[in-house]
Amino acid sequence: MWLGLWLAVFGLGVGIMVGLNIPLVLPQAYAKYISVAALAAMDSVFGGIRAAMEDHFNNEIFVTGFFSNALLAAGLAFIGERLGIDLYLAAVVAFGVRLFQNLAIIRRHLLKK
Repeated sequence: MWLGLWLAVFGLGVGIMVGLNIPLVLPQAYAKYISVAALAAMDSVFGGIRAAMEDHFNNEIFVTGFFSNALLAAGLAFIGERLGIDLYLAAVVAFGVRLFQNLAIIRRHLLKK
């Protein structure tokens, strides 16, 4: 369990470092899509860490959840923009709540040990 947890944290750290050092500037028009997709991806990572701590982590569930959540969030932002409705806020609220819940559960697991 702890090896998987540390690999996930290491992978997240490497991803952040690579992302910050790549000289790629994305257009401002994609800000909504990228932000909700990043939030959905972070929700999946924290969910994976939580699942690893609870000893029921599954690679297939993690990978499919990672990409389906990110695509759904970006799709909601795209559809909402076409309809003139801020549908991306639904994804921000849903993933934000889940992110804080998963973080609270992870914190409790770490404090119990």
